[in-house]
Amino acid sequence: MSNDVVPKNLHWADQAAENIIRERGDLPLYTCASGITPSGTVHIGNFREIISVDLVVRALRDRGKKVRFIYSWDDYDVFRKVPANMPHPEELEKYLRFPITQVPDPFGRDESYARHHEADVETMLPRVGIHPEYLYQAQRYQANRYAEGMKTALQNRQKIKDCLNHYRDDQHKIPDSEEYWPVAAFCAKCSKDTTEIDGYDGDYGVTYHCASCGHTETADIRTAKNLKLGWRVDWPMRWQHEQTLFEPAGKDHHSHGGSFDTARLVSQQIYNWSAPETFRYDFIGIKGSPGKMSSSKGQVINLEDVLNVYQPEITRYLFAGTRPNTEFSISFDLDVLKTYEDYDKTERIAWSAQSAKNDEVYAKERRIYELSQVDGMPESMPYQIPFRHLCNLLQINSGDIGAVIAYLREKGGTANLPQGNLKPEQEDRVRTRSKCAWYWVTECAPEEFKFALRLDGTRAEPLREDSGAELAAIRKIKNEILPVMDTLEEKQLSEAIYAVANGLSLEPKALFTAVYQVLIGKDQGPRLASFMKSIGRARLERILGVY
Repeated sequence: MSNDVVPKNLHWADQAAENIIRERGDLPLYTCASGITPSGTVHIGNFREIISVDLVVRALRDRGKKVRFIYSWDDYDVFRKVPANMPHPEELEKYLRFPITQVPDPFGRDESYARHHEADVETMLPRVGIHPEYLYQAQRYQANRYAEGMKTALQNRQKIKDCLNHYRDDQHKIPDSEEYWPVAAFCAKCSKDTTEIDGYDGDYGVTYHCASCGHTETADIRTAKNLKLGWRVDWPMRWQHEQTLFEPAGKDHHSHGGSFDTARLVSQQIYNWSAPETFRYDFIGIKGSPGKMSSSKGQVINLEDVLNVYQPEITRYLFAGTRPNTEFSISFDLDVLKTYEDYDKTERIAWSAQSAKNDEVYAKERRIYELSQVDGMPESMPYQIPFRHLCNLLQINSGDIGAVIAYLREKGGTANLPQGNLKPEQEDRVRTRSKCAWYWVTECAPEEFKFALRLDGTRAEPLREDSGAELAAIRKIKNEILPVMDTLEEKQLSEAIYAVANGLSLEPKALFTAVYQVLIGKDQGPRLASFMKSIGRARLERILGVY
């Protein structure tokens, strides 16, 4: 698809982009926003919002629109609890109720706890082609950029109170008798948020006292470094401040009468700004184990964990190929094989290497594929090696990616790969896929999928001199088939193996079990003829030579 062709609205990101343009009109700039509090490991569920915005941003840019993609780190929030996966919890507990930018990094790498989690995300996002403009809210509040927005909130606190109460039942409303303050203070003396607002002078002065240390002061919101809005007001204030036109939210925020509905009221009635166009995104489940690297994190799976198993394009594909309001699970078990197969099928359809059911299916698959790419469409269709086959090649070569690349350069065209031998310009993606495949095999795959060639010069325990027909079959394969194996196509090799079984009146299943025991010490394994081709004559002769 050329860049000057506007794609059909078959993809949800294109539909969202069209909705933004239709509702907001033709504008010189469209600001799309996402953000989170870096209160702990930013997990893959949080990433769903980031990539959902990125996909809509790409759809807008494909329509020739200028887009500003902002990502807000709400790092002026309170450090309320120590996550279970953090080191040195006893040290972190000393900083409870502090702003998270003042909490030290328990890993000792960055200048603060907040910065550690921010840096983890900022380092990983370019790997999946996401490049937002980062806004650090602690810096912005302490630079007094929101002084006028805070003043507006203070002067309209009764109207804000009415907005907050609008969707609440009587039991949860802020009572008429209770004074409502839209601002909060970190104590200028002890840094904790254990403060109460005592008064407002109607202009820029806010008086508070601290319940922890007793400090009292009147702070000027134009110069103070320790005041901020509560998040239900902060969110709509920043919509107006940044002129935000699009921002999705999780289904918890998008429940009827929830925080987004409240923020919409505040945005319209207090800040005279229409709430951004939006949609709801659903939760993400995890299926299987992502391996040792995440064992210390409990149930927290982050983007790096996913990229260990899924190459960047397929990580994007998981989200581009699923509507945001659909719950789905990211798999680390055998379903990984199917995910790779599904992506490869989409890739073949996108490059017309496989026929689609109809033109609409082609257009949709092509668009999903386009949006799954990290840096735009490649110049030609990438080299496809099935993930299962790649896992087998890696295990045959004890994880040596270089050896697998060399094999594909020389024999790719004879390894059930219709694209022929691997070309130098195709190697980078294959190396990336190989790293993912080896990580998955070693850290995630079930034991029945794993194997190692018996290259130690010992015999398989079940095959001793008294093993009869099975041992005779192994010797027949060694003496009669291996010498001519390189001249046989895979189908011919398979027929020759069956002929050995028939000639010895041996059940084929029994022969296969014997061969797998000889090769990998297991009763079953990859499809035998293909497996033997991949192992190669030299290694087969070494393994079978002891018989």
